[in-house]
Amino acid sequence: MPARRHAAPTAAGKVLGVIGAFTTDADALTLSAIARKAGLALSTAHRVVAEAVAWGALERGSDGRYRIGLRLYEVGALAPRGVALRDAAMPFMEDLYEVTHEVVQLAVREGTELVFIERLAGRTSVGVHTRVGMRFPLPASGAGLVLLAFAPNDVQETVLAGPFERFTDKTLTDPVRLRAILAEARRQEIAVSDGQVTLDSLSVGAPVRDASGTVVAAVSVVVHAGSVDPAFLAPLVRTAARGISRSLAGPSALREATAYQTSSRARRESS
Repeated sequence: MPARRHAAPTAAGKVLGVIGAFTTDADALTLSAIARKAGLALSTAHRVVAEAVAWGALERGSDGRYRIGLRLYEVGALAPRGVALRDAAMPFMEDLYEVTHEVVQLAVREGTELVFIERLAGRTSVGVHTRVGMRFPLPASGAGLVLLAFAPNDVQETVLAGPFERFTDKTLTDPVRLRAILAEARRQEIAVSDGQVTLDSLSVGAPVRDASGTVVAAVSVVVHAGSVDPAFLAPLVRTAARGISRSLAGPSALREATAYQTSSRARRESS
């Protein structure tokens, strides 16, 4: 029986393959690396990359390597889910940062991973391995645990079936224990990740809901492990999450969030 032939990629498929070759771990690539990762002949990759550079989707640095271009970033910023969430979240994220002066993050679930869509941090904040646009396993972080706790059952079962990416000796890899933690996160609307990503960090996450009550995102704060009791952070993060949820409920709630931000800034300036 003859071997099945794979359909040749379309023109759009070739472009998407080139763009998809870039990841958080490989954000600067040579032409040959792009061709290899996209599964294209070098001559084809050269043509597609040249067109992408001309349009602004890619940029070529002085080192000869290619990187994602500013125009593609501008287009990506138009994604409705990200824009609406960031607009609603920023007043409350800023307040949470002012109270803690630690890393504050906003994330959404994409399949069995999370994607960070906003982050605030200061010079003294704990170092984290995450950044905006980065994908990350759900079970490891406070935000991820929250998103997994409120994810559809099939998503939970897929994640719980493993395999689990281990970052430290404290990373959760036991499905039984993880189920119990997810159940507690649903009851308390809070999740704590202590030393699971790096041993020196602790994160606390809470769910963000849309107007229908569906969990659409998670907000979290990341602090130095042992520097503060998670029980102190929990109500702060939960309050921020509920504020963002109110903002997502409609125009009147968004005006309320804007007024809240204005009054909060006035209080901070007068103190």
